Amino acid sequence: MQRALIPAVLAMAIIVVASNILVQFLFGDWLTWGAFTYPFAFLVTDLTNRIHGAAAARKVVLVGFIVGLACSLVGTQIDGEFGPLVTIRVAVASGLAFFVAQSYDVALFSLLREQRWWVAPLVSSVLGSILDTVLFFFIAFSGILSALAPGVDVGWANEPVPLLGAGPVMPLWVSLAVADWMVKLAIALVALVPFRAIAARAVKQA
Repeated sequence: MQRALIPAVLAMAIIVVASNILVQFLFGDWLTWGAFTYPFAFLVTDLTNRIHGAAAARKVVLVGFIVGLACSLVGTQIDGEFGPLVTIRVAVASGLAFFVAQSYDVALFSLLREQRWWVAPLVSSVLGSILDTVLFFFIAFSGILSALAPGVDVGWANEPVPLLGAGPVMPLWVSLAVADWMVKLAIALVALVPFRAIAARAVKQA
């Protein structure tokens, strides 16, 4: 792997590991602390794409996928209060959502890279995060897919509750997904600041 990619690889690995740890700790009724760290994976991917190109970004995504998979496998072997810290459904959902969404982000960023500087990182992060959120929460918690892992109890996630405590009645996991995506959207906007600064600095040093 190119030496120039080491900072991006390390940043992606740190984000993935931190998110896997912080997801165990609740923040309010709808979020975990991991929701605030994971979206920065899109920033790392987009910066790598802007500075080093799509092929390099895909390598960083692959590293993140491998690290995330390793974290999930470790989690499935650690018993918590209600069973394994990570169920097989959550492990599969996490890995698949990360790889598909980040790969989509790379492709869309590349398609938009000649537009104004903010278009590619914002659009690719927002749409990639939608894909990531839908894939993860649907695969991990939807009752429709219960047959895929009949030994995993997702009844709690399908309990009907008002959306975010105030909207129409929907399964709990939908509220969790909406809250998670709202954080991703906010961070996608905030991340434009470091994206602009780091990308501009990299161009000057090139």
